[in-house]
Amino acid sequence: MTQGHRRDRKKKRLLYGAAAAVVATATIGTIAVASPNLLGATGDTKAAAGDASLQSQFANAAREFDVPQSVLMAVSYRQTRWESHDGQPSVTGDYNVMGLTKVDPEDVEDSNEHIEHLVNGTGDPSIDKKIDKKKMLAPLPKATVDTDDPKLHTLDKAAELIDSSTEAVQNDASASIRAGAALLAEYQKQAGAELSEEPGDWYPAVARYSQSEDRRTADQFAKRVFESIKTGEAEITADGEQVVLPADPTVEPVKPANVPLAATSTATTATTPECPTGLVCNFDPAAYVEGKGNYNIASRVPYGTGGFDIRQIVIHDIEGDHAAGMSVFKDAEKWASAHYIVDYDGRTTQLVETKNEAFHAGNKTVNMHSIGIEHEGFAIKGGGGWYKEPQYDTTAALVKYLAAKYKIPLTREHIIGHDEVPGPLDRLAGGVHWDPGPFWDWNRFMAKVGAPTGAGGAGGLLTAGQTVRVVPPFTSANQPQVTYTEKVDGVIVRKTAPAQPTNFGYLYTEPNSSSATIKDPYIAGVIWNSGDNWGNKVVAGSQYVVAGTSGNWTAIWYGSQKAWFYNPGGQYTSLVNTAKTVVKPVGTTAIKVYGRAYPDRAAYTGTGVPVQDDPENGTKNEDPLTKYTIPAGQAYVAAGAEVAGDYYSSAYNKDGTRVQGTTKFIPIHYNHRIAWVQSKDVQVVSATAPVATNNRYNVLARDASGVLWQYQGTGNASAPFLNRYRVGPGWQAYNAITPMTALRADGTGDAVARDASGVLWYYQGSGNPSSPFKARLRTGGGWGVYDRIIAVRDVTNDGRPDLIAREKSGVLWLYKGTGTPATPFATRIRVGGGWQTYNAIVSTGDLSGDGKADLVGRDASGVLWSYKGTGSSTTPFATRAKVGPGWQAYNTIVGPSDLSSDGKGDLIGRDAAGTLWSYKGTGSLTTAPFATRVNVGPGWQIYNLIF
Repeated sequence: MTQGHRRDRKKKRLLYGAAAAVVATATIGTIAVASPNLLGATGDTKAAAGDASLQSQFANAAREFDVPQSVLMAVSYRQTRWESHDGQPSVTGDYNVMGLTKVDPEDVEDSNEHIEHLVNGTGDPSIDKKIDKKKMLAPLPKATVDTDDPKLHTLDKAAELIDSSTEAVQNDASASIRAGAALLAEYQKQAGAELSEEPGDWYPAVARYSQSEDRRTADQFAKRVFESIKTGEAEITADGEQVVLPADPTVEPVKPANVPLAATSTATTATTPECPTGLVCNFDPAAYVEGKGNYNIASRVPYGTGGFDIRQIVIHDIEGDHAAGMSVFKDAEKWASAHYIVDYDGRTTQLVETKNEAFHAGNKTVNMHSIGIEHEGFAIKGGGGWYKEPQYDTTAALVKYLAAKYKIPLTREHIIGHDEVPGPLDRLAGGVHWDPGPFWDWNRFMAKVGAPTGAGGAGGLLTAGQTVRVVPPFTSANQPQVTYTEKVDGVIVRKTAPAQPTNFGYLYTEPNSSSATIKDPYIAGVIWNSGDNWGNKVVAGSQYVVAGTSGNWTAIWYGSQKAWFYNPGGQYTSLVNTAKTVVKPVGTTAIKVYGRAYPDRAAYTGTGVPVQDDPENGTKNEDPLTKYTIPAGQAYVAAGAEVAGDYYSSAYNKDGTRVQGTTKFIPIHYNHRIAWVQSKDVQVVSATAPVATNNRYNVLARDASGVLWQYQGTGNASAPFLNRYRVGPGWQAYNAITPMTALRADGTGDAVARDASGVLWYYQGSGNPSSPFKARLRTGGGWGVYDRIIAVRDVTNDGRPDLIAREKSGVLWLYKGTGTPATPFATRIRVGGGWQTYNAIVSTGDLSGDGKADLVGRDASGVLWSYKGTGSSTTPFATRAKVGPGWQAYNTIVGPSDLSSDGKGDLIGRDAAGTLWSYKGTGSLTTAPFATRVNVGPGWQIYNLIF
């Protein structure tokens, strides 16, 4: 899409027609104000409320319609990844969890706007000026869509099968699942197959459910479904629900000789397509006519091999369907092509051999060194439009194949969207495209190609100078308001779309959403919250250098500006390595930024290729983007290796001439888009090291539904915790959980947990803050005899964590640690009786500063007593000392270790109102061991356990 693109739309126009503009809200996420930004996003609360809802709906529908639950769940997973999308349609008219289709005549329009989108020239101004613009933009014969085709009305059919309204099946996940189950059963019956309990017998229904008229594509979908059944799947949906499909390694699909399809088609190919084994792929060549389009013959080579290499893969959308794209790419007057098109059902068509230069990106340098993949669909359609799982699956497989073939790194610097391609010159910079749009889930896609972005991580403290990858979650926590324009009775009206996850966050001039968003000088007049305003958006997966932090806001260097985005607890960023990938200007003056990397003028001498000046438009070969600079002191992340400027001059039906200069360029993440700087103008340095995590301490908390949350420590006594992070559900199984060692921000720290049957389980720290525990180990039974189990760090001073347990009679026992998680404790040792006097016993770590673990206990009158550790296993504690009264105000007391980074153990307590208080340790157990308490914040009453 270009600026000003798509203006005349109806509500849900699909397949053909313009996609509307978009507007988003002021922040990436929505904060719940339960405790100064600590209790997280509203989506988190929803997650805690209903972890089994979808799971039970699948189970119920499977029983009702005699469909194996694994088949029903796997079909849904391979259609939508169990996402409801709040009842909004996909780019091709699919709805809700089961991806059922409903496309009516009013949803379809052949507007020919795909021509304007796809026909953006060769990216080479010297060629583009020769193009007959009238012929290039001429309308094509109108395509027709048979909206009576049953494959476009599976939702209608399925709703009829369950005697429900189509509105309910569109909007309600439970109705969608029931309808999908009924449709699968109907397809199985139509195939003459039994409603078997064996998942492998359901191949006919699964293949038919793909709605593909191509037998190979239906088979491809079925194989993916049965792969999910065989290996199992687990997801947390955008709404925060945990859904699990258990693995069934024994499943073997039984494929009958004849499988009914939604329709039939015949695919032929004369040229063998370049696709991975197992991918359904045809070759249907783009037009190639002497003196016209639609691509250049070349002999491109793998990345980094020193020749005319391929460096990037560019993701596009067609702004229409397969036929719309082919109608353009088959017309040599359009001067447009792509290497591949991926259809809604996962079929792939190759149009241009990858060794050749396709005209897809609107930038000559990018076209010369990239492969373009188009997708059926729209960037924004009727205020939304999500992409189906078959497209993600197929494109991921194709990208992995091409990356391996051409040695392209699987990073977001090399796998980019069309929206990240810069305009090559001033006059073109404001009209660049912004597909695949805000609803392409980059985090999901990169995970599928085997290169996760780090999205969904625990976050952490950030500091100026370090590099981060921006990864806003594609979940209900990140649903900026979106508006779009639509022509109503001849008048363009801006409308608000339903809330839905997006792949971007807004950038502001100050660390708050009340300030103005930043502006890009090439599109300064575009409304700040318009969808085509790429100038103030940071998209998932891009890397930047941190310019500053302020609470839950992070600043990055972006387009020569210090731009702020909402980043709660650092969880909307992931850390990247600190290798020499940061470029800074040399000297004290601002340097130039380029939209293309052309060779120096001298390089053209003797090649027969003219210097690429354009006197008619007043531009020269070496022109930069004059409205962009990088001021001294700013820093940007390199988006690839240093390269020599080059230009490829084509020849008809044979290789042309490549001019390579001596001027060296480095691609960078400049703003929303890639740009280039000249090597001579910059110094390449290492990023600042990340903030240390081995000296900060966490607290974990369990809510009423059993979800465990992690509060990463900041090391700051006045604000000791970052925003909470969801560890996972299921912890309601335990009636006691206690940390064996201090839980640190680096993901280390062990814990033990006792279940209702008295079995003790050991959780070893993983060293990964985003998944802090390894799989649990069964320690043994019989622990139900104790009314208190408290891990006390290394109370015996032998370097191994220990545990104490109190019987109901008040006798305290010491379990000396062995250092082996599978058999963590030696035979118990009797400490002594009388401990029933305490209604709270708390492990504090070292409070006295002598290197030995201490303990505190609160008696029934609210007096707190301290027990200084001795380091002895026979008499582990010295005589108690009175700390003081008044501690009955707290229903929970926890000793999380050193929260204030002063080397002294601290304490926290939660009062009856749910307010959390911190007590900074003084380092003394004899006089005033704690300083005056500090209010951490309210809202902690939602937890039934804090440790």
